[in-house]
Amino acid sequence: MADCTHDCSTCSSSCGTRSKTSFIKPINENASVRRVVAVASGKGGVGKSLVTALLAVRARARGYRVGILDADITGPSIPKAFGLKKLARGTDGAILPVGTRSGIEIMSMNSLLEHEDDPVVWRGSLIAGAATQFWTDVEWGDLDIMFIDMPPGTGDVPLTVFQSIPLSGIVVVSTPQDLVEMIVGKAVNMAKMMNIPLLGLCENMSYFVCPDCGKAHEIFGPSRAEELKAKFGFPAVARLPLSPETRAMCDGGRIEEADTDPLASVFAEIEKSRTIEKWQG
Repeated sequence: MADCTHDCSTCSSSCGTRSKTSFIKPINENASVRRVVAVASGKGGVGKSLVTALLAVRARARGYRVGILDADITGPSIPKAFGLKKLARGTDGAILPVGTRSGIEIMSMNSLLEHEDDPVVWRGSLIAGAATQFWTDVEWGDLDIMFIDMPPGTGDVPLTVFQSIPLSGIVVVSTPQDLVEMIVGKAVNMAKMMNIPLLGLCENMSYFVCPDCGKAHEIFGPSRAEELKAKFGFPAVARLPLSPETRAMCDGGRIEEADTDPLASVFAEIEKSRTIEKWQG
């Protein structure tokens, strides 16, 4: 490329030079993970953390050893959804994740802050480095599946995570609005540029079921899930309802009690996704 800077770490283009270069970082020596799934979107506010939490809860309920790497460094919400108050502990050379009631291992920036509302006022390179350190410096133990709750967009942190951590695939989160096609397209195209498989599309806030008549109402417009599945080649889609019960569980730190059945089809693709054993450090 004519405008190539020869610094592949800041570039998402797929070219001949890049194919010979790997930035994958080895996981902590006291950790082993068989599958790593990123949950991402081209914009914020669509429910990535909720989908991440629900997928982890479903995986744990099915007997898998599960972890969540919260890569949303400046806006972490995973600990609150699981009701975690205790801070992560450290050893001489590593950090220990915090376990939930059901045994899901979690590492989040809020697990390192004295007060959960303390801001993380860092520049992009430091934020991206912290996300990577959650992979290299945390003693995750032996996990079957790790979910990564990604920050929105396609900037420093998503690029660093996609380059530094061996991913089995990506789950994209959307909402049923006209803007969604462009937003999904950004996330999908970034994943394709980085050769990361698409595992599924989760359309959050897809409909609301009236508690009085039982009828489903598409409050934010008709679902685009099947249309986007066909256009972008998602192997599976899931439609999540607007649920006051799930909202209350999430706000109350009881997300492990939530219904995960709407995610069954996407989770089935995660179970079939590639393992990453060849990248263990």
